[in-house]
Parts: sequence; C-alpha cells; structure tokens
Amino acid sequence: MDDIQFEEAARVGQIIAIRTKVNRAFKTSMEVRDHHSYSQTVVFFSFPFAQVELKPVQLLSPEDHLEHSLANERRRIRLGYVQVFQKIMQESNEEEKDAVSTEHTLVQSTELVLPPHANHHGNTFGGQIMAWMETVASISASRLCRSHPILKSVNMFKFWGPSFVGDRLVFNAIVNNTFHNSVEVGVRVEAYNCEEWIKDQPRHINSAFLIFSAVNDKGELLTFPRVKPSTQVRKQNICLQLKGNDRKKNTSFLQCSVKCTFTTPFSDIFLMFQASLSYSNIDALTRLATTSGWDITRTLDNVKIWTHEQGAVLSFKVEMQVKVPSHVAFSLLSDFRLRQRWDRHFQTCKLLQAVSEEEKIYHVTSPPMTGHKARDFVILVSQRQPCRPQEPYMVAVRSVTLRGMSPSTEFCRSEILCAGFQIHSSSSSSCTVCYFNQVTSGVMPYLAANLTGSSKSIEDTALECIKFLELNESKPGGIKTHERELQH
Repeated sequence: MDDIQFEEAARVGQIIAIRTKVNRAFKTSMEVRDHHSYSQTVVFFSFPFAQVELKPVQLLSPEDHLEHSLANERRRIRLGYVQVFQKIMQESNEEEKDAVSTEHTLVQSTELVLPPHANHHGNTFGGQIMAWMETVASISASRLCRSHPILKSVNMFKFWGPSFVGDRLVFNAIVNNTFHNSVEVGVRVEAYNCEEWIKDQPRHINSAFLIFSAVNDKGELLTFPRVKPSTQVRKQNICLQLKGNDRKKNTSFLQCSVKCTFTTPFSDIFLMFQASLSYSNIDALTRLATTSGWDITRTLDNVKIWTHEQGAVLSFKVEMQVKVPSHVAFSLLSDFRLRQRWDRHFQTCKLLQAVSEEEKIYHVTSPPMTGHKARDFVILVSQRQPCRPQEPYMVAVRSVTLRGMSPSTEFCRSEILCAGFQIHSSSSSSCTVCYFNQVTSGVMPYLAANLTGSSKSIEDTALECIKFLELNESKPGGIKTHERELQH
C-alpha cells in the first residue's frame, strides 16, 4: 500500500464515499486506486496473485490511460524499497548527546484473530490490522510526548504475508526518530499459529511507519525531544529496517514537484530517492502530454506546433514525423550530449552524473541573447522504454539543484519546470516524435533545453532535429566517436 496522508479527520455520523478501480494489471499483480471523496485522499494498493496470469484492463477514459501509464512508475518505486532498506541498514546511527533513548518507547501487544476479524476466505482484514497497529503505535508515541498523539500519516505500509483466523498476532512498536513537532513510530507484526504457539516460528506479516503529532491544552503543537536508538532494541530487529530521518527526506522528495536540492553528495543520496524523483519527472511529462485544450499554431509537412496557456505557465508541443525507427530516435534523443548537433540553444552540455542507465544529470549552457546574460541549467534526464508496444518511449527533463554546481557569475541560472520527448512508433521504419516544454513567462526567451522562441525558431529547430535523426540512423559508429571525443 502506498503512503496514506490524513488531510482531515472523519468522525462518527459522517458519510464517506469511496471509489475504487483497477489502474493496471501486470503479469501477476495489479494496482488499485482508492479515492475517498470526503478527505480528497487517493491511495494506491498493489495486489499479487500467485499462479494467476492477469489480463490487461480495458481503458475507457483519458484518466484511465494516464493512471495506467503512471502505474508502472509507481511499481518501480515499490520494487525498489527492499534495496533501499538493505543499503540503509548497513549504515550505523550516530548517537546524539542529551538524546532520549527509545528503549522505553518499546510496546508489545498481542491480538487473537477471530472470525469477525476476517473475510469469507479466513484472511484477516487489512483494515483490522491497521487499526491494531495504530493503537500500539499511539501508545509508543505517547510514552515520549506524555500526551495523546494524533496520527498524521502512514508511510510504506507493507503486507509481507497473510494471517488467518486462529493466528496470534504480536505487534511490536518503537519510536524511530523525532522531527521537532512530529514523531515516527515503526510497527512490525508477526503471526503465530495458535495451535503451535510455543514451537511455531513467527511469520512476518506487516510493517509500517506511522507519523504522529501532539498538541497541548491550547491546541499548540508540542515539541518532541531528540532520540537515540537503543542497542538492545536494534539487536532485536524492532527498528524496522529504515532510519526515520532518511525516510522523512524521502517523503519530501515525493512531494517535490519542481526543484530538488541535494545537501549531500548526489551519488550517495540519489540511490535512496532515485525512484521517487524519477517518478516525479516522468509523472510531470505524462500529465503535460495528456493535457487537453492545446491550440495549434503552425502546420508544416512534417512538423506541427501547439501551445497551451494556463495562468502564468505557457506550454509548447512540437510534433515531428521522422523516418527512423522509434528505438533509434529514442537512443539519439536520450543522450543530451548530442543535442548540440541540432539545437542552437545548446552551447555546451556536460554529463555530471550517470546515476543509472535511465537517470543522468547534465549541466547545460546556452549562448547569450541580445541584451541578456548567457544562461545555464542543471537538469535531470529520465528515460523510459515502453512496457508494451502501444506505449511511447519517454525522455523526461526537469531542473535539479546540486551543491557542487552552484550558480556562477558567468551565467544566469535558469530552471526547467517540465520538458521532454514522447516517441510513438508509426511503423517499423518511422515514428512520431513529440516534444513538450512547460515554461514561465519570465524565463521563456532564454530556455536552453527546449524548442521555444518564435514560430520560425521552433520550425528551424524541429527541422534540424528531424535531419539529425534521419542522417544518424545508420551511423552508430559516428555517435560512438562523438562519445569518445567527449570523454577525451
């Protein structure tokens, strides 16, 4: 289950409408979207099916197509959690002076699963387990704040396995970390077969991280003391695999939509937040591409140009018909070091960090315009190949901020909100390349990583792009030579 944010409290007597639908069916699992109209909360669930191969869902509306596409990105995040946990668990916690030990916040509770707690298959209701977990976590948090804590969110709720009627469930909760006005409590649930309570080995069935706050009599938020982990508790593996401080950073990355600042070396921190930041990058481009209300401004034989205005944001869409296979266009366009060959807005492009095969960071400079200073950009480029033939190749672009690449006096640092390519296959030898760029009016004349400017400038750049793709289709050696020159 993806993270749950409690925006408002639902109370006795109120009516809550819940709308649920399947977003996407993978081979042996599916993603279900659950929307609560009262609190405007959206939750995504993932259901695995053993020994069952699922059929694709039928997409009926534009929203269905959008969520179907983004479901694959969310799945990447879920599958990456285990690797993140393993890496962080190898690190050691630094204990702070005057910090309160978390040992006295350890709470253990036991519940017996009875028939009313389970569905007709005998499996324990997930909501029932969540209620029990919230209760034991609340007790753990109250031991630190000496007040009645208020649940604010549930993060990374994971069902590792099922439990059944007759099982004895043991709930272990402990405070992981505090963040001034909030506290994170980790909960681990293990199940025992009631008939073999003494000799039966426990089954790990659930883990979750719950965020609480607390208020005083005046309604003011209480401040939590700093804590240090208990060595004894850590040895018992109650700390739940992930440091709360790192996970809070992860939450901020999930909520970030425009610009991300890294305060530690990028190669170290991006391993933790790579999936979340890439998802934000791909998500923004996907939503921009599915936006309705585009106005066509120019049509040529093989180039069409659209614009879309919303508030202070102006978006461009350039559609190009190219006589090369889609996978070739994707390979050439995803390497931004080749952009200088066809886009005059690119003066230099340096690869700063190849974080993975699909995520790269570039530093781009653009030539100065009359009366204006030259501009530069630090951009994240996320590339995705289609999971199915009817889906497009994607190259998403957005600005990021790196401590090692501070703005210089030589350039005026600019920012790209959302840009990138979607490449649709037309035939085995041709494709449609769609370029999108979302800009604000203040930076529109200077953007480097886009096709903006006057209609004539867009046309010229688009035609150069088509020419570049078609000339280099059968020259992979030339591309490799260019890469060697760049490395040299």
